[in-house]
Amino acid sequence: MHRTRPEAETGEAASLCPGLTSVRSANPETDGVPEGREALLAALDVACRGIAAATLMFHQAVADRLGLNATDHKCAEMLLRDGPLTAGDLAERTGLTTGAITGVIDRLESAGFVQRQRDSADRRKVFVYPDREKMCQEVAPLFESLAADMSALWARYSDAELALVLDFLNRSRAAAREATLRLRQEEASGADRSDGADGQAP
Repeated sequence: MHRTRPEAETGEAASLCPGLTSVRSANPETDGVPEGREALLAALDVACRGIAAATLMFHQAVADRLGLNATDHKCAEMLLRDGPLTAGDLAERTGLTTGAITGVIDRLESAGFVQRQRDSADRRKVFVYPDREKMCQEVAPLFESLAADMSALWARYSDAELALVLDFLNRSRAAAREATLRLRQEEASGADRSDGADGQAP
């Protein structure tokens, strides 16, 4: 039996969890722009969360089609855009441990999307090269529908408005990256403290 969620529940959750908000997702075609800065900031918060969730679900769907997980898929995208890269480069860009990145590269290599090659100048260094042809053949078609929708969306805005959107996205990406690194560093610090406590004599 479907249960309609009372409005009060969302507000209660927000009061218990300050990181949440009581404002529900808006429909930009019908709801318009909220009045007042507080309402506008709350709506922006919800919109950003909604975009993040929708983007995550889209990339998970792409990864499922490719037989990968979302992290593997995004690392493959980084390699396609900026590769070749070393495992250390990928670890630094993603905030993942080198062990986790090794697993990512193993899976991408098994799927045929990347290849490891030793640096001719320094045999100790191994670069990960993307198979651009395979990615263009198997990955690019999965983005065609979204690319067409986004192209139509961009056409609605002036150059000045697009520049503002670009500035916001670049700053948002930097903020998200910093938050990711902080979480990883806190996790590592906590593990170090736990190891130190375990090693103390009773």
